[in-house]
Amino acid sequence: MRLGFGLQMQQTQKLVMTPELRQAIAVLQLPVTELTDFIEQELLENPCLEAEPKEETDEAPEPDAHKLLEYLGNDYSGGSAPDNDEEMGFEAFTATVPTLQEHLMAQLYVAGLNAQERRIGEFLIDSLDDHGYLTISLADAAEKLAAATDQVERVLQVIQSFDPPGVGARSLTECLLLQWATVDDGNPLVPLLIEHHLDDLGEGRITRIAEEHGVTPAEVQEAADMIRTLDPKPGRRFGSPNETRYVVPDAVIERVGREYVVMVNEAPVPKLLVSNHYRQMLLGPVDTEARKFVEQKIHAALWLIKAIEQRRMTLHKVVETIVKFQRDFFDRGVRYLRPLTLRDVADVVGVHESTVSRATAAKYVQTPLGTFELKFFFSSGVDNARGEGVAAESVKRMIADLIAKEDSADPLSDQTLTDMLNKQGVNISRRTVAKYREEMGVPSSSKRKRYK
Repeated sequence: MRLGFGLQMQQTQKLVMTPELRQAIAVLQLPVTELTDFIEQELLENPCLEAEPKEETDEAPEPDAHKLLEYLGNDYSGGSAPDNDEEMGFEAFTATVPTLQEHLMAQLYVAGLNAQERRIGEFLIDSLDDHGYLTISLADAAEKLAAATDQVERVLQVIQSFDPPGVGARSLTECLLLQWATVDDGNPLVPLLIEHHLDDLGEGRITRIAEEHGVTPAEVQEAADMIRTLDPKPGRRFGSPNETRYVVPDAVIERVGREYVVMVNEAPVPKLLVSNHYRQMLLGPVDTEARKFVEQKIHAALWLIKAIEQRRMTLHKVVETIVKFQRDFFDRGVRYLRPLTLRDVADVVGVHESTVSRATAAKYVQTPLGTFELKFFFSSGVDNARGEGVAAESVKRMIADLIAKEDSADPLSDQTLTDMLNKQGVNISRRTVAKYREEMGVPSSSKRKRYK
């Protein structure tokens, strides 16, 4: 066998991910708030990229603080209105919710403790989580503070007497018992259930508890209802630096007459353009390295502008297609939400499924019915008697309506719910009903049963 060299031509296909393509994919996937941050970073890094200055509007000036206070009837909680005419922001007229730690510290400083006890109290309050539970053991706290364990425990008992009731607990049982101690009720069954039967109550074992303690199921049910009035997370009603979350819609759907108009939210996004200064620079004599650098940056700026425009067009087409598919939902409500897949939208828009997935990822749309995540409109479902699709959200609403009308003494089982839905023309199995019920957070029929 002889070996030799030769040339052959062969045609193949392969995916080449250029930097520009990767950038376009990344831009498409960004929500509007993250896109704004991304553009600001690009403006800092690319000198050839500029933001178009916003046009000045002839809007009426905002009323000053004195006029606002006069409009509110001079009801100024801080005393007299400020004497200066400095412009006041929106924050000046809004109240902030104190954090749990701030609320407890204010009570600690008037609790009559000495300096050492106050130092222990500050440490314990800082060791509480957002729900008000102590996250450190007394032994560890005593070791860190170089204090006696019994002294730390006494300070903890002082904190546990603060508002809100139940704060400073080390377990759910202790939290509920602390709250029950502040309630003017002498039902002896309540603390008994809290200490020994919380798991049984969670599983709905009312009759077993009643038989064990020689009481009626109705008495256990009454005690359980009292326990449900207690708050297992007493600290959650206070402010937290990380709990506020704002949703900025990437698109807006407005109803105009009998039609729906889709608008992409571009208000937070600055309009970009290529710097004219660097364009003119290329027309004159420029050093080779400088010319290469400027051409590269201008090319990157043009690609970014193109990627942002492509994102806007793709998002607009996707949302428009969603509106066409889900027209009954926008006209009549959640009950009429249809099953919809990424492929359905991709076929209409003329793009790949992955493009639709990226265009809808972590994005929200403002509609006449409220603000929804775009993924909300993509839902599996079941068929009705006419062979038409019924979305999962629509079926869940039907299940919730049936459960809301049930007899609490004889709640509807999953099989009964299945039979009722089948009679209404929804072809669904018992297993799917159980799945939807659990997704809604609705307990089973045995746990919903009420004893009279």
